Amino acid sequence: MAESLGGFRTGPATALVWLKRDLRARDHAPLAEAAHFERALAVYLVEPAWLAAPEFHPQHWRFVRAALAALQTELAARGLPLLVLQGEAVVTLEALRRAHGITHLLSHEETGSGWTYERDRAVARWCQAQRVAWTEWPQTGVVRRLANRNGWAAGWDRRMNSPEIDMHGGWRGLPLTPRLPVLDLPAPPQPALGATEADAWATLDSFLGGRALSYSRSLSSPLSAETHCSRLSEHLAYGTISMRCVHQATEAAIHRSTDRQLVRDLRSFAGRLRWHCHFMQKLEDEPAIEFRNFARSHDGLRPGDGPEMTAEDQARLAAWCEGRTGFPMVDACMRQLRATGWLNFRMRAMLVSFAAYHLWLHWRAPGLHLARLFLDFEPGIHWSQLQMQSGTTGINTLRIYSPAKQALEHDPDGLYRRRWLPEWGTPAYPAPIVDEAAALRRAKDTLYGLRRGERAHQEADAIQQRHGSRKAGLPRSGTTRRRKAPTEPEGQQSLF
Repeated sequence: MAESLGGFRTGPATALVWLKRDLRARDHAPLAEAAHFERALAVYLVEPAWLAAPEFHPQHWRFVRAALAALQTELAARGLPLLVLQGEAVVTLEALRRAHGITHLLSHEETGSGWTYERDRAVARWCQAQRVAWTEWPQTGVVRRLANRNGWAAGWDRRMNSPEIDMHGGWRGLPLTPRLPVLDLPAPPQPALGATEADAWATLDSFLGGRALSYSRSLSSPLSAETHCSRLSEHLAYGTISMRCVHQATEAAIHRSTDRQLVRDLRSFAGRLRWHCHFMQKLEDEPAIEFRNFARSHDGLRPGDGPEMTAEDQARLAAWCEGRTGFPMVDACMRQLRATGWLNFRMRAMLVSFAAYHLWLHWRAPGLHLARLFLDFEPGIHWSQLQMQSGTTGINTLRIYSPAKQALEHDPDGLYRRRWLPEWGTPAYPAPIVDEAAALRRAKDTLYGLRRGERAHQEADAIQQRHGSRKAGLPRSGTTRRRKAPTEPEGQQSLF
């Protein structure tokens, strides 16, 4: 392949596959494309901006490193070296270009945190300056440069039902001997699940093969969700399995099952796969929602969003982060999350609701704390859900969770609370840090009063048009109309 490709240069064409949140060898368009080049290699960049990001936790690197170790072995056996390098993206890519004559950069699209967005813009400028052809492929249902949400769901179906990428064959890799670095990071907690592509498939198979039974009834309780949830959220977040493969395997399991309850449970799970991408699309369309409210009419309401946090605010935030609020269900959930990196969807939503309404904190600081604790941190889902659960989208129903009600419904015998909160019921356990009734009265009066204003109504129409599910519809005319909230799920990050 000596002729010009992509109109950039002549000479040997060398492809560099840039791995990010796609740490697998199956259903991988950039890796498949690299097999057509005369020379190829792959790279994963451990970037200083990631390590310094406020949402980073060493457990994230631990998961990624385990996935990379397995992938490096598999790709090497098929002729493709995978380098794992620590360094800033443009600097490292330029060093690889100079050393190996890189002519083409191949990668998946990424809907990530703000630093990845700025990083990609810098890489695009570098590619243009160095005449390196950069091709990106989608790997979820997220659509780049989407004009509007009309037809988005049908597009998701088309993409997820399209044939899996053919990965047969090998690569003509450069003669390199890559080594996987061990970064000098604090020892994190062990990941809840194995981190490799093989682990992802084993987890999916066990779910479709039986664990999914009672999924719909079990996913809200922290006791039953640990077993009956799919536990695929980490694997989808880091791409050790593709959304398309999970979707198609789920649909196949639905069609072959004769158990009506299992079919209902799997259909519920299949719907959440669509919501996964729906929430990510919001961050893709409006990256600023990582930092500011969807509804600007809600700016400045809470400490941490305009008003400075007082010492009392800081103390309440610290108590919430450490699991010592005096509300047992809240504290038990935070303790589990701190110990394992995972928590089921309903309890995540309760944690955010408590921070937003009981403690009256803006979502950004609690969101960063949760991002560090969630092993399955997925920026698009995370920040969209933080805002939805905090009541700052302007279009969703205010979901205020009562910790006592959640305990009564999902831990009636106190098994969960005693497991994670051994001091509960003893003098060592603190008293509640807020008066629940007074706190919720203030939150409801403030937010419902704000939403009755005409500015909020007009803003909500625009937000719904840009980001809302088309199944929900828009409210009709009249300044005193009641708004029909979109029927979006109440999960927080781990939708399944």
